[in-house]
Amino acid sequence: MKRFDVAIVGSGLAGLTVALHLADSRKVGIFTKRELLDGASNWAQGGIAAVLAKDDSPADHISDTEIAGAGLCNPETTRYVVEHGRQAIEWLIGQGVPFTRDASSDLGYHLTREGGHSHRRVIHAADATGHAVQTTLEAKIKAHPNITVLEHYQAVDLITAGKLGLPEKRCFGIYCLNQNSGRVETVAADQVVLATGGAGKVYLYTTNPDTATGDGVAMGWRAGCRVTNMEFIQFHPTCLYHPHAKSFLITEAVRGEGGILRLPDGTRFMPGHDPRAELAPRDVVARAIDFEMKKRGLDCVYLDITHKPMAFLKEHFPNIYARCLEFGIDISRQPIPVVPAAHYTCGGVEVDRDGLTDLAGLYAVGETAHTGLHGANRLASNSLLECLVFGKAAATHILGQPKPRTPPLPQWDESRVTDADEEIVISHNWHELRRFMWDYVGIVRTNKRLERARHRISLLTEEIEEFYSNFRVTADLLDLRNLVTTADLIVRSAMLRHESRGLHFSRDYPGLLAEARDTVLQGP
Repeated sequence: MKRFDVAIVGSGLAGLTVALHLADSRKVGIFTKRELLDGASNWAQGGIAAVLAKDDSPADHISDTEIAGAGLCNPETTRYVVEHGRQAIEWLIGQGVPFTRDASSDLGYHLTREGGHSHRRVIHAADATGHAVQTTLEAKIKAHPNITVLEHYQAVDLITAGKLGLPEKRCFGIYCLNQNSGRVETVAADQVVLATGGAGKVYLYTTNPDTATGDGVAMGWRAGCRVTNMEFIQFHPTCLYHPHAKSFLITEAVRGEGGILRLPDGTRFMPGHDPRAELAPRDVVARAIDFEMKKRGLDCVYLDITHKPMAFLKEHFPNIYARCLEFGIDISRQPIPVVPAAHYTCGGVEVDRDGLTDLAGLYAVGETAHTGLHGANRLASNSLLECLVFGKAAATHILGQPKPRTPPLPQWDESRVTDADEEIVISHNWHELRRFMWDYVGIVRTNKRLERARHRISLLTEEIEEFYSNFRVTADLLDLRNLVTTADLIVRSAMLRHESRGLHFSRDYPGLLAEARDTVLQGP
């Protein structure tokens, strides 16, 4: 049995932030089901929103966040995150993150502007901010003697007091599948942090990496935690449309720097949908693209930045320029073919200001958590900021906790299971789930579509639970089990919201209710 003071499940920015703030005085284990940099944070292009410029203010950042969030942002949480923004950026600079510099700026760094922001406040490292941040922190993580990184370890479930027959609501550790040995190992920990990212792989088209299977949300739900606002799935408006380009995102910053959305005949269409045109929030832009594609039978629309000089494009969007060129698209001469794709999970495991869930000893941070910051729609570049602020908050709270008394933890029981006879069942169910979630629970929803999705989910759940009960667990089975649980939570939440707000748009309920309320599901 492995033992740590703190076990962190996931290796994105939120998880690494918690680890680095704890490691000087705690023994920390980071469990990641692929490799250290395989999460969504490493893919983040745009940057991190924070009030850094003299002409900006916390009040303006709060206002922009609340407008995008369509009345559902938690005011206290929003203020807390915004007011700790500069401190979070200074911490990253102190760690050595190479943000893009600008000698003409008072700050010394270049700030860009993205959709929904009233000021330039997004600090970035060219168009690969996440990678710059993650690789910098990775070096710190690997160099710290108190941090152990366990790659190819996939969390199966939380070990809770309830599973041990104890009356309290507490988490004592996790069961993890060691993918190299194929065996499930027991991990004891005084505190467990869920930092597993989002659930984009529940959809057919997504900007997320393969690791984004809703693991933390599903595990938290099975352990009895509340899950909030899972109907709010953000679809990024502009994912590169090309048969060989897997999930390649075209950052919001391209529109922020003047990119224009056009139909195949060159017609600009966003001003007809919103007065903010291309700088409207993501949900508005994604619905506009979805509308134009369905109305005209299009496979994609086009994002045109050809009016900018090549030197500008190579400086600000070097990765996008190079990647598109690999597919024969010169963005200085040709518009970029784009489609919407599932991008960000605004809901998640309910947490308080310290990142603490409903179970003592269990925290959730980053995209896995619902803090109340994003409301019904995340403002661009607020997600990495939330990872940093809540990562530090969770670590601070953990450092203030007394050491709990951990009871003996049972080993994983494989005495009554066998190896699976047909893996095809898993891959078939995976494809079926992602297709009907895209068709029925996508950018625009109806009661009938949601009912169809719920019916199929119930059938899949029965099949998967039978499979899980009778056969040894595999990485693919665990992913599928978590995806189906997460899909169920998304559909149930969507069915409870009888209005169109933020990212949830229903043809049956196109209006907005007078009172904005969270959708809270109580764990089993």
